[in-house]
Amino acid sequence: IGSVNSFPQKSTKGSVVLGYVFRHLNLVEIDYFGLRYCDRTHQTYWLDPAKTLAEHKELINTGPPYTLYFGIKFYAEDPCKLKEEITRYQFFLQVKQDVLQGRLPCPTSTAAQLGAYIIQSELGDYDPYKHTAGYVSEYRFVPDQKEELEDAIERIHKTLMGQVPAEAEVNYLGVAKSLEMYGVDLHPVYGENKSEYFLGLTPIGVVVYKNKKQVGKYFWPRITKVHFKETQFELRVLGKDCNETSFFFEARNKATCKHLWKCCVEHHTFFRVPDNESNSLSRKVSKFGSIGYKHRYSGKSLRMTRDPSLQLPRPDQCIERSRSKTYPKRTQQTGSKNMSQITTNGENEGTTEIIAPSPVKSFKKMKNENSPETQRSKSSAPWEENGPQR
Repeated sequence: IGSVNSFPQKSTKGSVVLGYVFRHLNLVEIDYFGLRYCDRTHQTYWLDPAKTLAEHKELINTGPPYTLYFGIKFYAEDPCKLKEEITRYQFFLQVKQDVLQGRLPCPTSTAAQLGAYIIQSELGDYDPYKHTAGYVSEYRFVPDQKEELEDAIERIHKTLMGQVPAEAEVNYLGVAKSLEMYGVDLHPVYGENKSEYFLGLTPIGVVVYKNKKQVGKYFWPRITKVHFKETQFELRVLGKDCNETSFFFEARNKATCKHLWKCCVEHHTFFRVPDNESNSLSRKVSKFGSIGYKHRYSGKSLRMTRDPSLQLPRPDQCIERSRSKTYPKRTQQTGSKNMSQITTNGENEGTTEIIAPSPVKSFKKMKNENSPETQRSKSSAPWEENGPQR
């Protein structure tokens, strides 16, 4: 959603840099967001607010200059319930990029509905004098965009008369939140016989994918421990019979494994059961962590972000919206071959400006990638090798 290409001294704490960004964006519901960076091997990390910049060795080794990427760290289960319009707008921008880059695949009918809300937010009500044939083709919504989708978006856009940008964006989020991969932070791992799995961290728990299908779902209240040692990652789950079962996975290397563990701890802390629940399950969850590695999430839990003393939304807030990049309009005379090329080239141009990095992708893909821009422009869904599918 945005980038920071310069910041203070190496002794500056991450919280100071984050504070600068939040003030610049006029955000007060800040706990959903973070700053991400890539090391020289394209492994991604989140900036730790409690550490100085010098303590982020992977970041320091990349520069100067140093580049950090602003984006959503914790996806709200229902982004429509966020208190401020500016927060919902930032969610709208991020989810829109997730769909465009293939991280959030959706069926054509849903893509058409989402695209129509984008057009309504950007252009307002349909006007036949201003919105001439092919006007939708100037925008990019999904990978490998087809003319049929654009026609469907135009038809739906005509039905959205009267929706102001904020309303269209909330409606967009209302549709997007129901998609299977909404808010899923994917991490590739190996299971038995070196078969490839993906662990997805979500607002409700950890989802396990294999061969493009969900094969397991473990809710945060029932995950009692995560642990890693070298490249082995352990997920311990409390069953309905109150017995614990451990599931083991292998990561590509120790750095990748530690990143997965750290993200898992932070997601669990953010979306955890409220502290005042004192049943046996909560007591078991209190042991959550990894012996031998100390990491404490320094932000708030989701419960804490709902502090009733906060007077939100703030009155008289003015939102300055940015315009999407546009491309040559699709015309009747262009022909399918040339139009395909325009669509492809447009996508490539657009993704160079999309600066929220993708989640970690499969080992096979990572070995062949040479730049952070390449990494961020590709899908990281379990079905990435065959393109977005449902």
